Amino acid sequence: MIKIKEAIVVEGNYDKIKLSGIVDTTIVVTDGFMIFNNKPMLKMLSQLADKKGLIIFTDSDRSGFQIRNYIKNVLKGKNVRHAYIPDIKGKEKRKAKPSKEGFLGVEGVSDELILKALQNAATTDNTSHKDTRPITKADLCADGLSGSADSHNKRTFFLKKLGLPVRMSANTMLDCLNTIYGYDEYKRLIEKYLK
Repeated sequence: MIKIKEAIVVEGNYDKIKLSGIVDTTIVVTDGFMIFNNKPMLKMLSQLADKKGLIIFTDSDRSGFQIRNYIKNVLKGKNVRHAYIPDIKGKEKRKAKPSKEGFLGVEGVSDELILKALQNAATTDNTSHKDTRPITKADLCADGLSGSADSHNKRTFFLKKLGLPVRMSANTMLDCLNTIYGYDEYKRLIEKYLK
């Protein structure tokens, strides 16, 4: 079990149960789309972001991204980070059939993938990329990941190679790349996969 500073927000109780056995921190459940109408919950998330920092850790499906983007927009300017799981086909053990999109959620992926995602997002991560310049939208354009006719396909390919969900927009990908890699590592990965 690892101890991290930030609180974590997840979609459901099964996600919380899974994370409770892996990390030692405050874990808050949005109850899925209920977050959209839960002002007290949003106030609490805002306070947690101010005091501890907040990691949004939702599934990589459409619903997960809607919830993630809603919280991100409501808490704009606060200490909010993102953890992502890759798109992995399958179904959770407790379910009779896969989700609508057929991907595993937070509760269904391995402990190792969860730890990797959280270590990339937590401030306890001491990797050197924190000292490099941030990746910008101009970098994404220059590398063909935004603003060109084939950007979507290149973004999808690149995100798959990095083990990240492919549903990300260019802006979301930019946030994610800055959190996980930083500029120097990003350029190395561009050279490896896109040049």
